[in-house]
Amino acid sequence: MDYKKISAPTDTVTRDVMNLCEETGNIYESVVIISKRANQISADIKQELSKKLSEFASTQDNLDEVFENREQIEISRYYEKLPKPTLMATQEFIDGKIYFRNPSKEASLLD
Repeated sequence: MDYKKISAPTDTVTRDVMNLCEETGNIYESVVIISKRANQISADIKQELSKKLSEFASTQDNLDEVFENREQIEISRYYEKLPKPTLMATQEFIDGKIYFRNPSKEASLLD
């Protein structure tokens, strides 16, 4: 996923709690949904970054490779400029881009 295209702010934004709980009816449920999505985003970013940085791993220590590698620095800067996963997940939740369901509520509707 291209996280640069997400319109999430890079700074912390004060949100109206009532807007966050409109969809679920419960602020705590909304927070759990956002936190689980933030964990998914964080894991994706970490895996993507590890994959890109593994190309620079060397088996032997060269003095040339110990010094700064420009490509590696550019990759690191790209990921540093991304918004935090919690901000991305919150923006996705507000935009309605997160699919979620509560199995306990579904079971109580069937009874």
